[in-house]
Amino acid sequence: MTFKLLEKLSQDFSELLNDKEEYNVIIEVDQEQNKKSFTAHSAVLRYRSSYFNKELTNTLLNDDNNNKIITNPNISAQIFEIILKYIYGGIIDTENMDTRTIYDFMVVANELEFEELSEKLENHLIESKTFWLKTHFTFVYHSIFKNNKFQNLEKFCNRIIAKHPSIIFESAEFTSFHESVLMSILKRDDLRIKESEIWDYVIKWGKAQNPTLPEKFEEWSDENFITLKTTLQQFLPLFRYFHISNPDVMDKIKPYKKILDKQLWNDLKQHLILPDRPIKSIILPPRLVIKQELPARVIELFSTIINEGHASMISSWIDYRQTSYSLTSNPYEFQLILRGSKDGFSPRTFWDICDGHDNTIVVTKVEGTGEIIGGFNPLAWNKTKKRWMSTNKSFIYTFKDGNLQNSILSRVKKVNEALWYALDKDKYGPYFGDSEFMMRSDVSDFTQDKLSRCKTNDKYEKSIRTNDQFSIIDYEVFKVVEKSI
Repeated sequence: MTFKLLEKLSQDFSELLNDKEEYNVIIEVDQEQNKKSFTAHSAVLRYRSSYFNKELTNTLLNDDNNNKIITNPNISAQIFEIILKYIYGGIIDTENMDTRTIYDFMVVANELEFEELSEKLENHLIESKTFWLKTHFTFVYHSIFKNNKFQNLEKFCNRIIAKHPSIIFESAEFTSFHESVLMSILKRDDLRIKESEIWDYVIKWGKAQNPTLPEKFEEWSDENFITLKTTLQQFLPLFRYFHISNPDVMDKIKPYKKILDKQLWNDLKQHLILPDRPIKSIILPPRLVIKQELPARVIELFSTIINEGHASMISSWIDYRQTSYSLTSNPYEFQLILRGSKDGFSPRTFWDICDGHDNTIVVTKVEGTGEIIGGFNPLAWNKTKKRWMSTNKSFIYTFKDGNLQNSILSRVKKVNEALWYALDKDKYGPYFGDSEFMMRSDVSDFTQDKLSRCKTNDKYEKSIRTNDQFSIIDYEVFKVVEKSI
């Protein structure tokens, strides 16, 4: 019989990490102003990491105590401390790590050639942190191409892009993406977007790479077209030209015909006039474009307070978008958890029903004005906690008169005081940033007194309301979830 007492082995090696007498390696990390040194043992590093084995082989003894010094200024001290504990003990506890730290940890683990650890963290993010990945989609997508290692994350992101291509094409960072990102997208056959729209975005990207091109199109010279053609050369063969409508060919492709090969443009013109006649150019199959189905005659409203337009704008705020999602491109759905008029207006009802739910939107309708006030909480509501909660993702908002064009968004400013989980759960419901957005009732009914007040404070960027107190007609709480792919 074989006994594997690995837990004790892990514990003993973890203690070795704290040995300050037998170490023979010093590892310096972080930037110069925050430089921190860690001690370690060359034998452990060599056998645990191929990266450190190579570093130690190529590093000479370089201090008075015959220690080898390895420097990596690009790794934070916080992340490297976790890495060292893993090297010596083989244990990683992500329970109390915020998701960005887990992501950075994955990147560093990959850089240091801990493939098993890197893959474990990658799969953990995909399986357990989907909402964070979606919320930070542009950052994640750009990062995985920069590292070119995380194949599972790339597949995860590409499935999202196939269904919601606007998440990339309409992002503020689109024109700064590396060409490899754009190439990966254009190679897909399942993008749910018109080919002519893809053309518009790629032209936009190409122009952004050449800021000296004239702004007025009529001022373009042949040299300008050559410049754009050179920039887009590798992308041009990937377009499905022969599946673009005739009007779009004339309106969008023709102005840039000089960047196309002459044979392709001649074939495209012929195809417009004589579509059944053979051509010399390669005809790529059309991309998968799902036609919008006509809505059913009777649709149950998901909310009695907000509509799909409000939901799309709130979703864009969650994703830090500069422009709102359209009704068809919104990647989230709002799943109703609680409705006051159905479940009751008691503060205790809120805590009992919403306890444990994270990524929630609170929506309230103000009596007499039609104003909609609410907030987004990325954290889980917890009826046992009575303290300030920290997050940099929460925000509060208002739609004056319920109007989309008359909205105010206020993001959290004091991260450590983003949300207050009230002491008295029988009087207080959602309580964002002290008094900036509150729902309170001394008679256990939010609709019966004017204690649901807003006051200007310094917890959030701006005040969302000029009047102090208000009463609510109804309120709802939704869990924000990613639409199925």
